[in-house]
Amino acid sequence: MFSRLPSRVMITLKKALFLLVFAVALLPYNAWQSMQSSGHWDLCAWWPLFVIFGILPIVDHLVGTDASNPSESEVKLLSGQRWYAFLTLMAVPAQLAVLAFGAWVFANTAQFSLAGQVGWILSCGIVSAILSINVGHELIHRRSRLERSAGGLLYASVCYAGFKVEHVRGHHVTVSTPEDASSSRYGQSLYHFLPRAYLHNVRNAWKLEAVRLSRLGLPALHWRNELIWWNAVSVGFALTAFGMFGWAGLAFYLGVSWMSFTTLEIINYVEHYGLHRRKLANGRYERTTPAHSWNSNYLVTNMGLFHLQRHSDHHAFPSRRYQVLRHYDGAPQLPTGYAGMYVLALIPPLWFRVMNPRVRAYYEGEEWQLSAKGFEQSVQAGDGAARAA
Repeated sequence: MFSRLPSRVMITLKKALFLLVFAVALLPYNAWQSMQSSGHWDLCAWWPLFVIFGILPIVDHLVGTDASNPSESEVKLLSGQRWYAFLTLMAVPAQLAVLAFGAWVFANTAQFSLAGQVGWILSCGIVSAILSINVGHELIHRRSRLERSAGGLLYASVCYAGFKVEHVRGHHVTVSTPEDASSSRYGQSLYHFLPRAYLHNVRNAWKLEAVRLSRLGLPALHWRNELIWWNAVSVGFALTAFGMFGWAGLAFYLGVSWMSFTTLEIINYVEHYGLHRRKLANGRYERTTPAHSWNSNYLVTNMGLFHLQRHSDHHAFPSRRYQVLRHYDGAPQLPTGYAGMYVLALIPPLWFRVMNPRVRAYYEGEEWQLSAKGFEQSVQAGDGAARAA
Protein backbone atom coordinates (compact mmCIF):
# COMPACT_ATOMS: atom_id res chain seq x y z
CA MET A 1 0.00 0.00 0.00
CA PHE A 2 2.62 2.55 1.08
CA SER A 3 5.37 1.32 -1.24
CA ARG A 4 3.70 3.15 -4.12
CA LEU A 5 3.82 6.53 -2.40
CA PRO A 6 6.67 8.90 -3.29
CA SER A 7 9.38 9.09 -0.66
CA ARG A 8 8.69 12.75 0.12
CA VAL A 9 5.02 11.93 0.74
CA MET A 10 5.93 9.18 3.21
CA ILE A 11 8.34 11.50 5.00
CA THR A 12 5.65 14.18 5.39
CA LEU A 13 3.10 11.59 6.50
CA LYS A 14 5.41 10.11 9.11
CA LYS A 15 6.40 13.53 10.38
CA ALA A 16 2.80 14.00 11.48
CA LEU A 17 2.10 10.40 12.49
CA PHE A 18 4.94 10.35 15.02
CA LEU A 19 2.59 12.49 17.13
CA LEU A 20 0.63 9.30 17.83
CA VAL A 21 2.77 8.70 20.91
CA PHE A 22 1.04 11.67 22.54
CA ALA A 23 -2.37 10.29 21.63
CA VAL A 24 -1.34 7.23 23.64
CA ALA A 25 -0.45 9.54 26.54
CA LEU A 26 -4.06 10.78 26.55
CA LEU A 27 -5.57 7.30 26.96
CA PRO A 28 -5.72 7.44 30.80
CA TYR A 29 -7.51 10.79 30.64
CA ASN A 30 -9.89 9.40 28.04
CA ALA A 31 -10.57 6.42 30.31
CA TRP A 32 -11.25 8.72 33.27
CA GLN A 33 -13.72 10.76 31.21
CA SER A 34 -15.50 7.54 30.30
CA MET A 35 -15.67 6.59 33.98
CA GLN A 36 -17.31 9.94 34.75
CA SER A 37 -19.88 9.70 31.97
CA SER A 38 -20.72 5.99 32.14
CA GLY A 39 -20.25 5.11 35.78
CA HIS A 40 -18.43 1.92 34.77
CA TRP A 41 -15.35 2.67 36.84
CA ASP A 42 -13.74 -0.76 36.87
CA LEU A 43 -14.43 -1.50 33.21
CA CYS A 44 -13.11 1.84 31.97
CA ALA A 45 -9.93 1.42 34.03
CA TRP A 46 -8.92 -1.29 31.57
CA TRP A 47 -9.65 0.82 28.47
CA PRO A 48 -6.03 1.81 27.64
CA LEU A 49 -4.97 -1.83 27.80
CA PHE A 50 -7.82 -2.82 25.51
CA VAL A 51 -6.87 -0.13 22.98
CA ILE A 52 -3.20 -1.12 22.91
CA PHE A 53 -3.54 -4.90 22.96
CA GLY A 54 -6.97 -5.33 21.41
CA ILE A 55 -7.62 -2.56 18.90
CA LEU A 56 -4.07 -1.67 17.84
CA PRO A 57 -3.12 -5.12 16.43
CA ILE A 58 -6.29 -5.08 14.32
CA VAL A 59 -5.58 -1.57 13.05
CA ASP A 60 -2.01 -2.62 12.28
CA HIS A 61 -3.19 -5.40 10.00
CA LEU A 62 -5.86 -3.24 8.37
CA VAL A 63 -3.44 -0.39 7.61
CA GLY A 64 -0.58 -2.69 6.68
CA THR A 65 3.18 -2.44 6.56
CA ASP A 66 5.61 0.20 5.40
CA ALA A 67 8.96 -0.89 3.98
CA SER A 68 9.92 2.52 2.60
CA ASN A 69 13.41 3.88 3.28
CA PRO A 70 14.67 7.45 2.91
CA SER A 71 17.37 8.08 0.33
CA GLU A 72 20.90 8.99 1.42
CA SER A 73 20.25 12.67 0.75
CA GLU A 74 17.01 12.50 2.72
CA VAL A 75 18.79 10.79 5.61
CA LYS A 76 21.18 13.73 5.93
CA LEU A 77 18.31 16.20 5.82
CA LEU A 78 16.06 14.34 8.26
CA SER A 79 18.82 13.61 10.77
CA GLY A 80 19.37 17.30 11.36
CA GLN A 81 15.74 18.39 11.69
CA ARG A 82 14.95 19.51 15.25
CA TRP A 83 11.29 18.51 15.04
CA TYR A 84 12.13 14.87 15.65
CA ALA A 85 14.34 15.59 18.67
CA PHE A 86 11.66 17.95 20.02
CA LEU A 87 9.08 15.15 19.93
CA THR A 88 11.25 12.83 21.99
CA LEU A 89 12.02 15.52 24.57
CA MET A 90 8.31 16.27 24.95
CA ALA A 91 7.85 12.74 26.24
CA VAL A 92 9.33 13.92 29.56
CA PRO A 93 6.46 16.29 30.52
CA ALA A 94 3.98 13.81 29.05
CA GLN A 95 5.35 11.03 31.27
CA LEU A 96 5.27 13.25 34.37
CA ALA A 97 1.66 14.19 33.58
CA VAL A 98 0.63 10.52 33.21
CA LEU A 99 2.24 9.63 36.54
CA ALA A 100 0.70 12.57 38.39
CA PHE A 101 -2.76 12.21 36.87
CA GLY A 102 -2.77 8.44 37.27
CA ALA A 103 -1.77 8.64 40.93
CA TRP A 104 -4.42 11.29 41.61
CA VAL A 105 -7.17 9.17 40.05
CA PHE A 106 -5.98 6.03 41.84
CA ALA A 107 -5.88 7.72 45.25
CA ASN A 108 -9.19 9.56 44.89
CA THR A 109 -11.50 7.05 43.19
CA ALA A 110 -13.43 5.24 45.89
CA GLN A 111 -15.55 3.54 43.23
CA PHE A 112 -12.66 1.27 42.19
CA SER A 113 -12.85 -2.34 43.31
CA LEU A 114 -9.64 -4.38 43.36
CA ALA A 115 -10.22 -5.21 39.68
CA GLY A 116 -10.44 -1.52 38.83
CA GLN A 117 -7.32 -0.69 40.82
CA VAL A 118 -5.33 -3.42 39.06
CA GLY A 119 -6.66 -2.36 35.67
CA TRP A 120 -5.78 1.27 36.29
CA ILE A 121 -2.21 0.46 37.37
CA LEU A 122 -1.64 -1.82 34.37
CA SER A 123 -3.21 0.68 31.97
CA CYS A 124 -1.14 3.59 33.22
CA GLY A 125 1.85 1.26 33.32
CA ILE A 126 1.67 0.36 29.64
CA VAL A 127 1.20 4.02 28.69
CA SER A 128 4.14 4.91 30.92
CA ALA A 129 6.22 2.21 29.24
CA ILE A 130 5.59 3.72 25.82
CA LEU A 131 6.61 7.16 27.05
CA SER A 132 9.47 6.33 29.41
CA ILE A 133 10.93 3.06 28.15
CA ASN A 134 10.37 3.48 24.43
CA VAL A 135 11.26 7.16 24.11
CA GLY A 136 13.98 6.88 26.74
CA HIS A 137 15.58 4.19 24.60
CA GLU A 138 15.83 6.61 21.70
CA LEU A 139 17.26 9.37 23.88
CA ILE A 140 20.01 7.43 25.66
CA HIS A 141 21.60 6.64 22.29
CA ARG A 142 22.00 10.28 21.38
CA ARG A 143 25.19 12.31 21.68
CA SER A 144 23.82 15.48 23.25
CA ARG A 145 23.90 15.66 27.04
CA LEU A 146 20.38 17.09 27.08
CA GLU A 147 18.91 14.10 25.25
CA ARG A 148 20.86 11.52 27.24
CA SER A 149 19.85 13.21 30.50
CA ALA A 150 16.21 13.27 29.41
CA GLY A 151 16.47 9.55 28.67
CA GLY A 152 17.97 8.92 32.09
CA LEU A 153 15.16 10.88 33.73
CA LEU A 154 12.54 8.84 31.89
CA TYR A 155 14.09 5.58 33.08
CA ALA A 156 14.49 6.91 36.61
CA SER A 157 10.78 7.80 36.57
CA VAL A 158 10.00 4.06 36.46
CA CYS A 159 12.78 2.82 38.78
CA TYR A 160 14.90 1.31 36.00
CA ALA A 161 17.74 3.79 35.63
CA GLY A 162 20.32 1.03 35.28
CA PHE A 163 19.03 0.39 31.78
CA LYS A 164 20.63 3.65 30.64
CA VAL A 165 24.04 2.16 31.40
CA GLU A 166 23.49 -1.54 30.76
CA HIS A 167 21.69 -1.15 27.45
CA VAL A 168 24.31 1.00 25.74
CA ARG A 169 27.47 -0.48 27.26
CA GLY A 170 26.24 -4.03 27.82
CA HIS A 171 23.33 -5.16 25.65
CA HIS A 172 24.62 -3.54 22.46
CA VAL A 173 27.98 -5.23 22.96
CA THR A 174 26.76 -8.75 23.78
CA VAL A 175 23.38 -8.81 22.00
CA SER A 176 22.32 -12.19 20.59
CA THR A 177 25.03 -14.06 22.50
CA PRO A 178 24.78 -16.35 25.56
CA GLU A 179 26.35 -13.55 27.63
CA ASP A 180 23.37 -11.26 27.16
CA ALA A 181 20.48 -11.89 29.52
CA SER A 182 18.32 -9.53 27.45
CA SER A 183 18.55 -11.82 24.40
CA SER A 184 16.10 -14.69 24.70
CA ARG A 185 17.15 -18.21 23.70
CA TYR A 186 15.39 -20.48 21.27
CA GLY A 187 12.78 -22.41 23.26
CA GLN A 188 13.11 -20.22 26.36
CA SER A 189 9.76 -19.13 27.78
CA LEU A 190 9.10 -15.55 28.82
CA TYR A 191 8.68 -16.62 32.44
CA HIS A 192 12.10 -18.26 32.47
CA PHE A 193 13.59 -15.22 30.76
CA LEU A 194 12.24 -12.44 32.98
CA PRO A 195 13.89 -13.16 36.38
CA ARG A 196 17.37 -13.38 34.85
CA ALA A 197 16.76 -10.27 32.77
CA TYR A 198 15.66 -8.23 35.81
CA LEU A 199 18.67 -9.31 37.87
CA HIS A 200 21.21 -8.97 35.08
CA ASN A 201 20.05 -5.49 34.13
CA VAL A 202 20.59 -4.18 37.65
CA ARG A 203 23.81 -6.04 38.46
CA ASN A 204 25.52 -5.48 35.14
CA ALA A 205 24.70 -1.77 35.15
CA TRP A 206 26.57 -1.33 38.44
CA LYS A 207 29.42 -3.51 37.19
CA LEU A 208 29.79 -1.51 33.97
CA GLU A 209 29.69 1.80 35.80
CA ALA A 210 32.32 0.54 38.26
CA VAL A 211 34.54 -0.39 35.31
CA ARG A 212 34.11 3.09 33.82
CA LEU A 213 35.03 4.73 37.12
CA SER A 214 38.01 2.43 37.69
CA ARG A 215 39.46 3.61 34.37
CA LEU A 216 39.33 7.11 35.83
CA GLY A 217 41.05 5.91 38.99
CA LEU A 218 37.87 6.29 41.04
CA PRO A 219 36.04 3.86 43.36
CA ALA A 220 32.62 2.49 42.43
CA LEU A 221 30.89 4.41 45.23
CA HIS A 222 31.87 7.86 44.05
CA TRP A 223 29.77 10.94 43.43
CA ARG A 224 30.54 10.61 39.71
CA ASN A 225 28.71 7.27 39.60
CA GLU A 226 25.65 8.23 37.58
CA LEU A 227 23.63 5.31 38.91
CA ILE A 228 23.72 6.75 42.41
CA TRP A 229 22.13 9.94 41.15
CA TRP A 230 19.57 8.30 38.89
CA ASN A 231 18.46 5.93 41.64
CA ALA A 232 18.20 8.91 43.98
CA VAL A 233 15.83 10.45 41.43
CA SER A 234 13.72 7.27 41.54
CA VAL A 235 13.57 7.51 45.33
CA GLY A 236 12.52 11.13 44.89
CA PHE A 237 9.66 10.07 42.62
CA ALA A 238 8.53 7.50 45.18
CA LEU A 239 8.68 9.99 48.06
CA THR A 240 6.77 12.55 46.00
CA ALA A 241 4.05 10.01 45.22
CA PHE A 242 3.80 9.15 48.92
CA GLY A 243 3.88 12.79 50.03
CA MET A 244 1.12 13.84 47.63
CA PHE A 245 -1.16 10.80 47.67
CA GLY A 246 -0.14 8.68 50.66
CA TRP A 247 0.25 4.92 50.56
CA ALA A 248 -2.12 4.70 47.61
CA GLY A 249 0.12 7.01 45.61
CA LEU A 250 3.22 5.00 46.49
CA ALA A 251 1.50 1.71 45.59
CA PHE A 252 0.40 3.19 42.27
CA TYR A 253 3.88 4.48 41.46
CA LEU A 254 5.60 1.19 42.27
CA GLY A 255 2.98 -0.77 40.32
CA VAL A 256 3.30 1.45 37.26
CA SER A 257 7.10 1.21 37.46
CA TRP A 258 6.92 -2.59 37.58
CA MET A 259 4.59 -2.69 34.59
CA SER A 260 6.85 -0.32 32.66
CA PHE A 261 10.14 -2.13 33.14
CA THR A 262 8.48 -5.52 32.74
CA THR A 263 7.17 -4.31 29.39
CA LEU A 264 10.73 -3.36 28.49
CA GLU A 265 11.98 -6.87 29.19
CA ILE A 266 9.04 -8.49 27.38
CA ILE A 267 9.90 -6.47 24.29
CA ASN A 268 13.56 -7.46 24.71
CA TYR A 269 12.37 -11.07 24.74
CA VAL A 270 10.51 -10.51 21.48
CA GLU A 271 13.25 -8.57 19.71
CA HIS A 272 16.01 -11.19 19.75
CA TYR A 273 14.24 -14.51 20.30
CA GLY A 274 16.27 -17.46 18.98
CA LEU A 275 18.74 -15.31 17.03
CA HIS A 276 22.45 -15.41 17.78
CA ARG A 277 25.82 -14.31 16.51
CA ARG A 278 28.47 -16.84 15.52
CA LYS A 279 31.53 -17.17 17.72
CA LEU A 280 34.69 -16.72 15.66
CA ALA A 281 37.99 -18.60 15.89
CA ASN A 282 39.54 -15.71 17.82
CA GLY A 283 36.94 -16.09 20.56
CA ARG A 284 35.01 -12.98 19.61
CA TYR A 285 31.52 -12.83 18.16
CA GLU A 286 30.74 -11.75 14.63
CA ARG A 287 29.73 -8.14 14.11
CA THR A 288 26.11 -7.30 14.88
CA THR A 289 24.05 -7.04 11.71
CA PRO A 290 20.33 -6.66 10.89
CA ALA A 291 20.16 -10.48 11.00
CA HIS A 292 20.42 -10.47 14.80
CA SER A 293 17.15 -8.70 15.64
CA TRP A 294 13.54 -9.28 14.67
CA ASN A 295 12.01 -6.51 12.57
CA SER A 296 8.42 -5.37 12.11
CA ASN A 297 7.13 -2.85 9.58
CA TYR A 298 3.53 -2.42 10.73
CA LEU A 299 3.09 1.29 10.18
CA VAL A 300 0.73 2.38 12.96
CA THR A 301 2.67 0.79 15.80
CA ASN A 302 5.94 2.01 14.33
CA MET A 303 4.65 5.57 14.37
CA GLY A 304 3.48 5.27 17.97
CA LEU A 305 6.83 3.79 19.03
CA PHE A 306 9.17 6.07 17.07
CA HIS A 307 10.22 3.24 14.74
CA LEU A 308 11.31 0.99 17.61
CA GLN A 309 10.13 -2.01 15.58
CA ARG A 310 12.85 -1.33 13.00
CA HIS A 311 15.10 -2.91 15.56
CA SER A 312 17.31 -4.71 13.05
CA ASP A 313 18.69 -1.44 11.74
CA HIS A 314 18.94 0.04 15.23
CA HIS A 315 21.30 -2.70 16.41
CA ALA A 316 23.36 -2.59 13.26
CA PHE A 317 23.64 1.22 13.48
CA PRO A 318 22.83 2.33 17.06
CA SER A 319 23.61 6.00 16.44
CA ARG A 320 21.02 6.30 13.66
CA ARG A 321 18.06 8.43 14.73
CA TYR A 322 14.59 6.94 14.74
CA GLN A 323 13.28 8.97 11.79
CA VAL A 324 15.85 7.44 9.42
CA LEU A 325 15.87 3.82 10.58
CA ARG A 326 15.73 1.45 7.62
CA HIS A 327 13.95 -1.72 6.59
CA TYR A 328 16.08 -4.64 5.36
CA ASP A 329 14.49 -7.30 3.19
CA GLY A 330 16.85 -9.95 4.56
CA ALA A 331 16.21 -9.22 8.23
CA PRO A 332 14.00 -11.67 10.16
CA GLN A 333 10.41 -10.41 10.21
CA LEU A 334 7.85 -10.71 13.00
CA PRO A 335 4.35 -11.87 12.01
CA THR A 336 2.70 -8.86 13.66
CA GLY A 337 3.51 -5.67 15.54
CA TYR A 338 4.85 -5.45 19.07
CA ALA A 339 1.41 -5.28 20.68
CA GLY A 340 0.42 -8.61 19.18
CA MET A 341 3.82 -10.16 19.93
CA TYR A 342 3.55 -8.98 23.54
CA VAL A 343 0.33 -10.94 23.99
CA LEU A 344 1.81 -14.00 22.24
CA ALA A 345 4.82 -13.94 24.55
CA LEU A 346 2.54 -14.15 27.60
CA ILE A 347 1.28 -17.55 26.35
CA PRO A 348 4.39 -19.74 25.85
CA PRO A 349 2.74 -22.66 23.97
CA LEU A 350 1.23 -20.24 21.47
CA TRP A 351 4.49 -18.28 21.25
CA PHE A 352 6.49 -21.44 20.49
CA ARG A 353 3.96 -22.56 17.90
CA VAL A 354 4.20 -19.23 16.06
CA MET A 355 7.87 -18.34 16.51
CA ASN A 356 9.86 -21.59 16.61
CA PRO A 357 9.06 -22.50 12.99
CA ARG A 358 10.11 -18.99 11.97
CA VAL A 359 13.44 -19.31 13.74
CA ARG A 360 14.06 -22.70 12.12
CA ALA A 361 13.03 -21.34 8.71
CA TYR A 362 15.36 -18.38 9.10
CA TYR A 363 18.28 -20.73 9.78
CA GLU A 364 17.24 -23.21 7.06
CA GLY A 365 20.35 -24.85 5.69
CA GLU A 366 22.26 -23.80 8.79
CA GLU A 367 20.31 -25.78 11.38
CA TRP A 368 23.53 -26.45 13.26
CA GLN A 369 23.29 -22.87 14.51
CA LEU A 370 20.29 -23.82 16.59
CA SER A 371 22.53 -26.05 18.69
CA ALA A 372 25.43 -23.61 19.04
CA LYS A 373 27.14 -23.46 22.42
CA GLY A 374 24.80 -22.10 25.05
CA PHE A 375 21.67 -23.03 23.10
CA GLU A 376 21.58 -26.86 23.13
CA GLN A 377 19.23 -27.34 26.06
CA SER A 378 16.93 -24.50 25.04
CA VAL A 379 16.54 -26.04 21.58
CA GLN A 380 15.33 -29.31 23.06
CA ALA A 381 12.97 -27.46 25.38
CA GLY A 382 11.65 -25.34 22.52
CA ASP A 383 11.01 -28.29 20.23
CA GLY A 384 9.26 -30.15 23.02
CA ALA A 385 7.10 -27.17 23.90
CA ALA A 386 6.27 -26.55 20.25
CA ARG A 387 5.23 -30.17 19.73
CA ALA A 388 3.19 -30.11 22.92
CA ALA A 389 1.46 -26.94 21.72
